[in-house]
This record gives sequence, structure tokens and C-alpha cells, in this order.
Amino acid sequence: MKITGAWLTDPATQALCAAVTAAGHRILFVGGCVRNALLGVPVSDIDLATDARPETVSDIAESAGFRVVPTGIDHGTVTVIAGGVPHEVTTFRRDVETDGRRAVIAYSTELAEDAARRDFTMNALYADAVGNVVDPLGGLPDLLARRVRFVGDAGTRIAEDYLRILRFFRFHAHFGNPDEGLDAEGLAACAAGSAGIETLSAERIGAEMKKLLAAPDPAPSVCAMAQAGILLQVLPGGDPQFLAPLVHVEAGRPPRWQRRLAVLGGDLIRLRLSKAETVTVSAIRDEIGSLRSPAALGFLHGAEVAADVLLIRAAMQLAPLPEGWPAEVDRGAAARFPLRAADLAPLAGPDLGRRLKLLEQRWLASDLRLDKAALLQSSDD
Repeated sequence: MKITGAWLTDPATQALCAAVTAAGHRILFVGGCVRNALLGVPVSDIDLATDARPETVSDIAESAGFRVVPTGIDHGTVTVIAGGVPHEVTTFRRDVETDGRRAVIAYSTELAEDAARRDFTMNALYADAVGNVVDPLGGLPDLLARRVRFVGDAGTRIAEDYLRILRFFRFHAHFGNPDEGLDAEGLAACAAGSAGIETLSAERIGAEMKKLLAAPDPAPSVCAMAQAGILLQVLPGGDPQFLAPLVHVEAGRPPRWQRRLAVLGGDLIRLRLSKAETVTVSAIRDEIGSLRSPAALGFLHGAEVAADVLLIRAAMQLAPLPEGWPAEVDRGAAARFPLRAADLAPLAGPDLGRRLKLLEQRWLASDLRLDKAALLQSSDD
């Protein structure tokens, strides 16, 4: 079987592969670029594996005129900028020692050893410079069946890095067969090893959850996480009951992990979101139970958050979206409160602030219909 793609045949990429091969070394595409090419999914990152050591890769690439950045030199990885595109080139490796978060590695010249330390069989696929697929572990049938399965013993792979528990659910959401459940052995191993999640940083957990929730339909994976007791570890109090209805209501709209996270509820502390991300998710949650109109939501929070709130309301109430809601949201997002501080002179200080706030609330309650004259008249009431 062969893979194809403009990224594969790019002259700069081919020149890099040719330079390493001419120096007597083996170099292969690996991981996501091979997996995605076989599935017909866009390729975003180009990763290569080689039997050449990092310093050798650097010397070869620089001699060929490429810029080299030692991005992960301690782990055997250098980034070669070829044709303006980063190519991560990593030396074949085997694990010497692991503690569930990081591994002590040794370089290897054996492809089978490099493949054996990878997480899932669909990620242990390689391809040569012309696209011929190399499958040292027999993972191609799993990929073609969209079966997310751990390499070797699932419990052992998880003990090497407990983040693989979350990756298992994320990969099923993105690449798994939607008509089949998760791999039973892998799911059981994730549940058995779930205590190891406590050793992971909040940043790593948050990054994985955002990727999972951005999948076209993360509901089956998240429900499986809940049943295995894993969701409560990463999102205490989280409940997936409204996630599937939300995905249905979204009806082809671009997925937003913030919207999906908001509908799950729960405590965000284990996710270490940025301040802006936390503000967004909190705003969505706060407005789900409010009575604000689409226009008022658009004015207060912008069109994106307003749409999130309305979609979640519809999912939770099993009700249709308000008629004409996109136009109303846009009307609110483009609106400006008719009054300014000078309009309420001679009020000043705290009294002015309270009056402006009161009149803004009246304006919102009118669905943004009251004009300046009507608001000034009401300010005399």
C-alpha cells in the first residue's frame, strides 16, 4: 500500500530524505502524517524517524542547506526547516525506564524497537520517501478498520505514560469507527490505570481534553470516560448527559470545545485553562439558565458565545432553536447602548454608574428596542 500527497512529493521534503539516504541512513515518515494520509484526512505535521543520531541528522541537513532547530535534542528530535515547513526528525528509540510521565530513552538502529514504544498501532505505521507503507507491528488492519488499539500490552503502554489514557479516548473520537465501541482491552486497562492520571500536569490534561472535545462527535468517547470513572478525575462533577443532544443540535456547525466543555459542567481546576478560556466557558455556563434573548446575548458576549448558549439551551430543553436566532444574535453583537455618561448629567460618580447600569438592564429587557429618548424618559421615573 502507498500513500500520496503534495506534502510527500514536495521537492524540499524529498531533498531532505535524499540527503539522509545518501549518507547511508534510513529515514521514514511516521505517525500522524502516514495515518492521516491513509485515512484521507489532511496532514498538518510531518514527522520522520531515522537510524541516524540527532547530531548526524543536523550535520546532514545543514550541509544540504537546511536550517536545523534542536527542539527536542534530549529526546532525539531535531526540527529541520525544509521549504519553509518544519519536519521533526527523531532517531529510532527504545525506552530504558519510564515513570508514567516521562521516559529515559536509548537510541536504536532497529525499526521494530522504535515501533514497539509507540502508543497505538495506527501510530506505528511508517512510509518511505516514495510512499510505500512499512508496517512492522501489523497495525494497518487496525487503521483501516478505524480500531484504536494499544501497541502490545495496553496496561504496559499506559504505565509508561498515563496521558495515553486520555489519548485513547481522544483518538477514538477523531479516528475510531463511530459504529463500534471502544476497544475492550484498552478501555479496561484505562480504567485499571486511571489513578495514574493524578500524576499528570493540569496543562497536559487540559490540552488533551480540548482536542477530544473538538472532535466531530466526542459524545461516545466522553460517555465511555464517564462509565470508566475517568471523567470525574479530569472534570470533577462533569456529566455527559447533554453532550450527545448538543452534537445533534449543532447540525454541522463547526465544533467548539468551549461549548462542549460548558455543557458537561463540573470543576475546571484540573484543566488549567487560560484566563480568557475560563471567562468564555464561565460566561456560557452562566447564561444557559438565563432568560436573555438572542440579541441581548449577542450584545453582552458576542456572536460566538451567544450561539453557544442558544445551542446548549436547545439541547438541554430538547426544544428547537428560536426562529431567526442568527440574525438576532448578529443584531445584538452589532448594537451599541444608546446612552453615554454625558446624557445623564449632572449625575456623576457612583450614582452615575448605578443609573447607567439600571438603564442598560431596561434596554436589554426591551430586547434592545428602547431608543435614547425612551431611555432618558424612563430615567426620570
